[in-house]
Amino acid sequence: MPSPAATADKPLSAPQKALRKLGLVRPIDLALHLPLRYEDETRIVRLSDARDGDTVQIEGEVTHQEVTFRPRRQLLVSLNDGTDTVVLRFFNFYPSQQKQMAVGTRIRARGELRGGFAGLTMMHPTVRAAGGALPQALTPVYPTVAQLPQPYLRKAVLAGLAQADLSETVPPEVLSEIGHLRLWDLRKSLSFLHQPTPDVSLAQLEDHSHPIWQRLKAEELLAQQLSQLEARRAREHLRAPVLRAERGGVHEQLLAVLPFQLTGAQRRVGEEIARDLGRVQPMHRLLQGDVGSGKTVVAALAACIAIDAGWQCALMAPTEILAEQHFAKLVDWLAPLLQARGQRVAWLTGSQKKKARGEMLAAIASGEAALVVGTHAVIQEQVKFQKLGLAIIDEQHRFGVAQRLALRQKLTDAGGALLLPPAGEGRGEGKASLASGQPLTPALSPEGRGRQMATEPHLLMMSATPIPRTLAMSYYADLDVSTLDELPPGRTPVVTKLLAEHRRGEVIERIRGQIAEGRQVYWVCPLIEESEALDLRNATETHAELSEALPGQMIGLLHSRMPVAEKKAVMALFTSGAMPVLVSTTVIEVGVDVPNASLMVIEHAERFGLSQLHQLRGRVGRGAAASACVLLYSAPDGGRLGETARARLKAMAETSDGFEIARRDLEIRGPGEFLGARQSGAALLRFADLAEDSTLLQWARGAAPRMLDQHAEMARRHVDRWLGTKSDYLKA
Repeated sequence: MPSPAATADKPLSAPQKALRKLGLVRPIDLALHLPLRYEDETRIVRLSDARDGDTVQIEGEVTHQEVTFRPRRQLLVSLNDGTDTVVLRFFNFYPSQQKQMAVGTRIRARGELRGGFAGLTMMHPTVRAAGGALPQALTPVYPTVAQLPQPYLRKAVLAGLAQADLSETVPPEVLSEIGHLRLWDLRKSLSFLHQPTPDVSLAQLEDHSHPIWQRLKAEELLAQQLSQLEARRAREHLRAPVLRAERGGVHEQLLAVLPFQLTGAQRRVGEEIARDLGRVQPMHRLLQGDVGSGKTVVAALAACIAIDAGWQCALMAPTEILAEQHFAKLVDWLAPLLQARGQRVAWLTGSQKKKARGEMLAAIASGEAALVVGTHAVIQEQVKFQKLGLAIIDEQHRFGVAQRLALRQKLTDAGGALLLPPAGEGRGEGKASLASGQPLTPALSPEGRGRQMATEPHLLMMSATPIPRTLAMSYYADLDVSTLDELPPGRTPVVTKLLAEHRRGEVIERIRGQIAEGRQVYWVCPLIEESEALDLRNATETHAELSEALPGQMIGLLHSRMPVAEKKAVMALFTSGAMPVLVSTTVIEVGVDVPNASLMVIEHAERFGLSQLHQLRGRVGRGAAASACVLLYSAPDGGRLGETARARLKAMAETSDGFEIARRDLEIRGPGEFLGARQSGAALLRFADLAEDSTLLQWARGAAPRMLDQHAEMARRHVDRWLGTKSDYLKA
């Protein structure tokens, strides 16, 4: 069997490249590449004993073969097993297959049996020559890619299973806490799953409910918890600037001038963040809150603490529209306060003109820019912070994994320097100082004293998609989580209505009424231009339709392909109230704040994800007017909506609680899709299910610290076995 590994003097073959594409590089990777499903080729079934819908393997003689052209070109082969005849039907076939199934030849065919007026048929069955011993185990079918046929992959997996080091990496006393896990060791478990005996329940194997799966799920969850606990502990050894608000500084001044009172949740979360910023370890905190819960003001207060302490703060958002919303609010609140200190809020995006960009870069490098707001342009190479103490990332899950890993490196590079105490001045308790003059009290090694040490900025991530508890325990185990679970007073409840597409005219009449009352309306479309595959109305067509239906009214159009200046102009008109209706794609999903908007129409709502629908609904209900969200849906070909689409729309109609929405979204989509790009398109939990395996997750959370403390080498081998280089993605 050719090795999937590259050699110095031999180029990789196409299947070897395909193995690499699947991440199957080491023997253990192959051993852990488990089947999607199984085929039972261990027995021959007689046609007279088979039932309609069964997937069976039969053996018989070819009695007839022909190529017909009605209704399209196809190969028909009649196969008689002595008890009945079945017609094998192929729409795609080659001359070699015709030769393999020549009249008089005995063959084995495996496929789904279908009955009908014309007799028994099999569509595109698997065919091989008759005779030879039957397999003793079920035949595995693996996840694969182009250029990697199943027979090659099966041989590679068995070779990997034979070569892999499958020695125990979990101590017996840890395994014994879940008694049934000790019944199977890892090698026996994997061998069984790659080649199960025919007496085992196929359903239990394929839905991962067979007891043998518990061992693998537990080991996988343990590897994930070990990796994240290790990341958390490693961070405890890093150093960050100690940031504390100064008496009479911008933090106090901002609290005094805010035009509203903070909610109890905002005060509580603000105190949690302030405590973290006052420590010498870098903060690594997720601030989550439902749409409109007031995360921006909490972020502004955190930024003020960094500025008071003499450090810079950066706030990064995934889209220019969202970044600009933050910038407008922060300038309004902070610009007058910073101006008195000779500082400013800087704006940085990829679309800036060269002169404006150069001015901003200079202000950042000199420290004049105390707060920098922008898109991913904030982390580009030419951006040099004087000393960055706090980074705030909004909707961080919408950045790609590569961007987030680059950001982490950029943050480390951008940090300032701590002045460690010289030798002979004790262990540094209260002796060290920051460039800002704040005390620093880490326990330092003697060789570390008397020199400067790089710092890592504190990191605050924000998300308007609340993370369900089981997900936070698993994927965010290395984060501290703060939750804004209280909405500011004055938020108007949003009534959600489901309407079928044929009632579109009623919706347009409702819009006419809203405009007459001086209100504004969003109309969101899923696509910019026609797609033959989806056949959805596009934003341009809807814009034209509404312009015709509402003569004399300014109807705006906003989509991602428009030039930035044009987008800004449209948003400015809508925000100012001059434009009553905005037709948009989902670029307005997050962050857009127009209190006068009271109606949100989402076209083809069945095509949107649940959290996206909730985010869009959150754009209305921001003022005093009664607000509504209309979900226009259209069943394909006049039929019924799919089960998933129905579940999403039902959840939207039944609740406006973002945490309940998130819980249902996790149920519908599963963790990998819920987290999106965090896992770079491949869920790190391949086998475990957070909803069903909460007991195993609790066990893994308890076992991880004991493993790291008492069995460090085994823990290292365990993480390497299960995650390899993927452990980096957990830190992104």
